[in-house]
Amino acid sequence: MNARRISVGFGCGALGTVAMSIPMMLATGAGVAQMPRPIPAAIVASLLGPGLPKPLLMLLAVGSHLLFGGVWGAALTVMSKRVTVRKGVALGVGLWLGMQLIVLPALGWGVFGAAVTPKIALATLILHLIYGVTTGYFVQRFVR
Repeated sequence: MNARRISVGFGCGALGTVAMSIPMMLATGAGVAQMPRPIPAAIVASLLGPGLPKPLLMLLAVGSHLLFGGVWGAALTVMSKRVTVRKGVALGVGLWLGMQLIVLPALGWGVFGAAVTPKIALATLILHLIYGVTTGYFVQRFVR
């Protein structure tokens, strides 16, 4: 496995994270988001405590989200000899399931966000499909 392939996968995963974050941020800004706060910010706040200054919280949330998406994009290039959009979507759905079954319950939001609203499951599925399509498309395009 060469370093260029892994770095391209990382960059494409980070790009996929940006693509999924744009509608999340727009929905949050418009007040129509299904989540009480963006999940990356909720994770950082739960790990580091509620007293974290908001600019630092957002910096850590955005940075960790980009890092996480990049690492999984790189992992996709390592796990698959030929990356496709379909494989990117499968990765996005797998990450979504992990979030629904592990992260959201750990945040106190319940499995599939049911303790807050069941709409979280669909909203986050759409975001993760955006991540998967974007990541798979660009890895497929730039990794030969």
